[in-house]
Amino acid sequence: MANKWVYLFTEGNANMRELLGGKGANLAEMTGLGLPVPQGFTITTEACTQYYEDGREINAEIQAQINEYIEKMEEITKMLLKLSLRSQTTLVGLGTATEDSFRCILM
Repeated sequence: MANKWVYLFTEGNANMRELLGGKGANLAEMTGLGLPVPQGFTITTEACTQYYEDGREINAEIQAQINEYIEKMEEITKMLLKLSLRSQTTLVGLGTATEDSFRCILM
């Protein structure tokens, strides 16, 4: 890979403002601080410059990295969904509607 055009929020930080842009660097920094930021990625400012140099066309290398990171996001989302479902608590009524008849079942 000649250039890295795409960064997960977890790969960046505030010091990468020129490369990730202000929003990308801030999202990466907030992620690094443990703030509740949805998973995501940033396409670099260099990729944006390249896009304009290529006549407003996304070149194959950049598109391949975007596709790769979309797949990474799908995997992260699937993993988080599985973890979320496992930690959900469901109340199931058994028999009459008394306090003793409810049991918590972990998925």
